[in-house]
Amino acid sequence: MNDVLQQLATTLAARKQPDPEQSYVASLHHKGLNKILEKVGEEATEVILAAKDAAAGGDRGAVISEVAD
Repeated sequence: MNDVLQQLATTLAARKQPDPEQSYVASLHHKGLNKILEKVGEEATEVILAAKDAAAGGDRGAVISEVAD
């Protein structure tokens, strides 16, 4: 698990370096922590809704897709 978290940290650090005009992740970092947290909250809500739908017989692949986002 530690390797996964280290890889995530490395990927995130690399993605905040490009020009904010060319990189969505870099643009979030440029806009500040509140924008990053808004995006995390938005994505978390989408994961929760997809999980609810999957539990009711919906597409389990949607949960994987939303978690990947």
